[in-house]
Amino acid sequence: MSPVNYVYLAALLFTIGAAGVLIRRNAIVVFMCIELMLNAANLTLIAFSRIHGNLDGQIMAFFVMVVAAAEVVVGLAIIVMMYRSRHSASVDDASLMKL
Repeated sequence: MSPVNYVYLAALLFTIGAAGVLIRRNAIVVFMCIELMLNAANLTLIAFSRIHGNLDGQIMAFFVMVVAAAEVVVGLAIIVMMYRSRHSASVDDASLMKL
């Protein structure tokens, strides 16, 4: 399978994730779509790393996974606190959390 096919797959995954972020209102679904977009970026980094024959893209993909894991921890903590106070995980209710 050609690395260009992986780039096409990554573009499709990124488009699905971007559409999910723009359309959906549930915070958990938005975070899952963001993770899908980050995985598409990782797939692109690894595909271009394979095309060029070096490991730079794979190393950057590892750091993107580390940042994504930290984002999930912080994001889920915010969602849990929002759900406890408002009994809703809607993104529209997040603006009501201001002081």
